[in-house]
Amino acid sequence: MPTAPLPADDHSHSEWSWDASQGSMQGSCARACELGLPAIAFTEHVDVTRWVAPEPLREQIAARGVAVGDDGAVTPPPLAVDHYLAAVADCRRRYPDLAILTGVELGEPHWFAEQTRSLLEGGRFERVLASLHSVRLDGQTWMVDHLVGPHAPEHVEPADVLRRYLAEAAVMVTELPDEVQVLAHLDYPVRSWRGRFDPTPFEAEFRQVLAPLAASGRALEINTRVPLAARIVGWWHELGGEAVSFGADAHLPGDVGHGFAAAAAMATAHGFRRDRHPHGFWYRSPRHGGRGSG
Repeated sequence: MPTAPLPADDHSHSEWSWDASQGSMQGSCARACELGLPAIAFTEHVDVTRWVAPEPLREQIAARGVAVGDDGAVTPPPLAVDHYLAAVADCRRRYPDLAILTGVELGEPHWFAEQTRSLLEGGRFERVLASLHSVRLDGQTWMVDHLVGPHAPEHVEPADVLRRYLAEAAVMVTELPDEVQVLAHLDYPVRSWRGRFDPTPFEAEFRQVLAPLAASGRALEINTRVPLAARIVGWWHELGGEAVSFGADAHLPGDVGHGFAAAAAMATAHGFRRDRHPHGFWYRSPRHGGRGSG
């Protein structure tokens, strides 16, 4: 029996993202073609936030060519937009049968409204994701990974970090510019979670993000780096969420489309269907003309 077609990968990184030095745009396109994906979006990181790195990690981060100040604050380098766009154009010539979309993943865009507006002027990006990677704690900005993982300060509890994260995400959702189409990896803290994650104790906090996101008409990303809990997708549908997108969050070509068959099956089970455009979002009904469709 033939397998069902896979959705587009709307969240992928290449060598143009500051944390994907081993990535390859051409390699990721080849992998997308191998899997039969209808499209891939290179949503490269745009991070303006300076965050403090735990001391044991500072040398490792600096070795990757990322600036680390004497105070331990990390300054991610900017996206080389013109060179990135030229690379996309080259891949489009090399892979004419694959829809290759330009894109950005905006980290904490509500903290940097002016920079975000300037970047998005001109409509150069076809997929615009908003994400939250950092939260503020005790007067400092921390990467969430470092508050939940093995280098977390002793007094910090993962459950408290997740609640703080979701509270900030709820604020971010209400302050996004119109160009943002997708909320990426709402379960980001779970990547470093200790043991099995159950979203049920955090239902109220998740709903406080999902409700305004649904009202905005944007899509919720089913990120497959760590499989999104099916219960969260169910809450999204209950709250009137119209669309989902799929993103492997690949930083290496081999991770493109990872887990997509299971993610697509889950989305289908919760009432989302492929749109008439194979490289578009999946919707709760066969319409449509929402953000990013077509």
